[in-house]
Amino acid sequence: MTMTCWETVQAYAFRSLGYGENLLPKTDFTLCQQFTLIGSGMIWNIYFGALALLFGFFFANALALAKAAHSPWARKPAEWFIFVFRGSPLFIQFFIAYETLVLLPRAGVEVFGMTVATSWMTKAWAGALFVLFLNTAAYAAEIFYGALQSIPKGDLEAAEAYGITGWQKFRRIQWPTMLRLGWPAYTNEAIFLFHATTLVFFASFPAFRQMGDALYYANYFADKTFNPFIPYPIVGFYFILLTLFVTWTFGLVNRRLNRHLPQNLKSRIRLRPNLIR
Repeated sequence: MTMTCWETVQAYAFRSLGYGENLLPKTDFTLCQQFTLIGSGMIWNIYFGALALLFGFFFANALALAKAAHSPWARKPAEWFIFVFRGSPLFIQFFIAYETLVLLPRAGVEVFGMTVATSWMTKAWAGALFVLFLNTAAYAAEIFYGALQSIPKGDLEAAEAYGITGWQKFRRIQWPTMLRLGWPAYTNEAIFLFHATTLVFFASFPAFRQMGDALYYANYFADKTFNPFIPYPIVGFYFILLTLFVTWTFGLVNRRLNRHLPQNLKSRIRLRPNLIR
């Protein structure tokens, strides 16, 4: 019995999370099935990108500050971390991370008399996310470091003239200015990161219950129908929508960061009748 499009959505919308129909359609593939299942796989791509961005943002700020530090004990590790992750391909990072994590004992590692489980680290939802987190943190750290170095000296001197120093100067002057200067480039990094989540399909990390991301389902339909010109453009369509959402969201933040600039202040038209000459 052929399912309607609405029944297909109900059956497969959350299959990538383990809910709904377990078996994939075998014959008579419809456009609705391809849109639904590939859209279901996009949940994982959004998961990888969103969490990697969230945690990577804070780590990138710390790395940027460490790279700008005077102490070599803080500066050198940050420089080498950024250099290694920016200098090596992301796919190679996936491969090395997986091969390293599978060497950990399956029974776990004992730490202070407690056994810490390690098997979960070789799964895509954890291991691949960890690699994406480190990769985006390195790229974003270089962006924020460049922005930190571009802060006008006059702003810092003016802050010191008003008695704003130390942590207060960083919180009120340096950090907001760094974000404002680096945010457009960081928006591009966010877009590239979401696109890079498609590499998880090619990585060695196994998918959750063999229910993978968008490219997993696109590859399934391309193999079954021998027609890659339908499922892969659908993946591209979903990523275009995701890119529009990321651009819009980061644009709101950018306007918030630059709300104090003269060109962003709304001028008020005041009616002043000339009653008294």
